[in-house]
Amino acid sequence: MTQGKLGDVILDVKNISLAFGGVKALTDISFDVREHEIRAIIGPNGAGKSSMLNCINGVYTPQHGTITFRGQTFDHMNSRQVAEMGVARTFQNLALFKGMSVLDNIMSGRNLKIKSNILLQALRFGPAQREEIRHREFVEHIIDFLEIQAHRKTPVGQLPYGLQKRVDLGRALAMEPQVLLLDEPMAGMNVEEKQDMCRFVLDINDEFGTTVVLIEHDMGVVMDISDRVVVLDYGRKIGDGTPDAVRKNEEVVRAYLGTSH
Repeated sequence: MTQGKLGDVILDVKNISLAFGGVKALTDISFDVREHEIRAIIGPNGAGKSSMLNCINGVYTPQHGTITFRGQTFDHMNSRQVAEMGVARTFQNLALFKGMSVLDNIMSGRNLKIKSNILLQALRFGPAQREEIRHREFVEHIIDFLEIQAHRKTPVGQLPYGLQKRVDLGRALAMEPQVLLLDEPMAGMNVEEKQDMCRFVLDINDEFGTTVVLIEHDMGVVMDISDRVVVLDYGRKIGDGTPDAVRKNEEVVRAYLGTSH
């Protein structure tokens, strides 16, 4: 944890409430995220964590509240607007193109960065060809960074789960996000895969300067790599602060961590 590196507030979530019919998913949730921070969102299953990310990246429109990103306040945005502003997202359930190669999956994350029209792209002519070369060089850098060079031409569906998670991360990084939303990046991984993913998240935050917001169930991971933690339970916020402060919060211990911790 590196509190000294944190900058100004980049993302400010204010009084967000979300309901589906009569079911309240989120009730009056407020928290902020500072530049260069690793900000964890924790809570038991059904606490509203993924719903919160879906509000931030425009998948859901909350009934109440606002989200401010770099000083611009919105009551709702669509997913494309959010992506264009510099927010990228990975998903708990992988949404990769299983028949496409690792390289092509990560290239798909460059779509918003491509300026040439579809005809020029198809012909690979002149400026379009030069642009594609630049994008491919960027993607190759991500592949090297994530240590998946040996699999760059492999169809993603043939890779083990842990490597597919890296490809999903690579596709999000290809968008060059200012804020990276990670929805359970270590779910289903063994200890070694989790250690690798922790290292990549820390390096993304440190080397690229990317602000990271992550949902994670592994408390060891959360306590080790987060700068601050917000805790949800049944769609309400019950804790917010440093990992140490959250660990000592009696309501959090009762609701989630358990007295054995």
